[in-house]
Amino acid sequence: MTARTLSAGPTTILYDDTLVSHADDALFTPSEHAVAAGGRGAAWVIRGGEEDWVLRHYRRGGLPARFLADTYIWNGLERTRPWREWRLLAELHSRGLPVPRPVAARVQRKGLGYRGDLITRRIPGARSLGELLATGHDAIPWKEVGACIRRLHEAGVWHADLNAHNVLLDQAGLVWIIDFDRGEWRTDYGHWRQSNMDRLQRSLRKLGTDPAVLRKAWAALLDGYAAQG
Repeated sequence: MTARTLSAGPTTILYDDTLVSHADDALFTPSEHAVAAGGRGAAWVIRGGEEDWVLRHYRRGGLPARFLADTYIWNGLERTRPWREWRLLAELHSRGLPVPRPVAARVQRKGLGYRGDLITRRIPGARSLGELLATGHDAIPWKEVGACIRRLHEAGVWHADLNAHNVLLDQAGLVWIIDFDRGEWRTDYGHWRQSNMDRLQRSLRKLGTDPAVLRKAWAALLDGYAAQG
């Protein structure tokens, strides 16, 4: 992986030149054949050569979205959300951790703010825990899910929104973690690991999963988490 940057007017693009031969705004423009991929209507599955990529436009959630929508305060290029997520994913991927490989990031200056986008490789055939539970899937490898989360924690990575939709299982049954927006490195053990686990447990409960099933699943997940340490 070789990181390159390209600047033109208010736009700066960070990209992996082993995956992208020509970086420009067209790379971040979904074609009419792009498929929506959720996330407040800001993500699409696009074609990148011979593989699928996921293009995500950064949008605010909650009350701030009513006023700022997709605009963030400018505090320098390296502190923008696309740049930080791209670099975090690049480092995690280089360590062999189960995250999608980053392809390109774009920042567009707009006055005192900016807008941003991120492209990552799509994990073929992957489905989230949320999807699997909603369809009554009963063969989820919960121990492997716990072990995967522990691997990230041992690497010192805090996930800002570890929920059932950001944990994926691919066709081979391998576990992946996605969406590292606002994620960061943590050097202390602290309480951040438990906050990640609590967030995931709350999201599983919100899915309406049978409490007895969830208790058994969560116990298996914790076993996998402990065994990985």
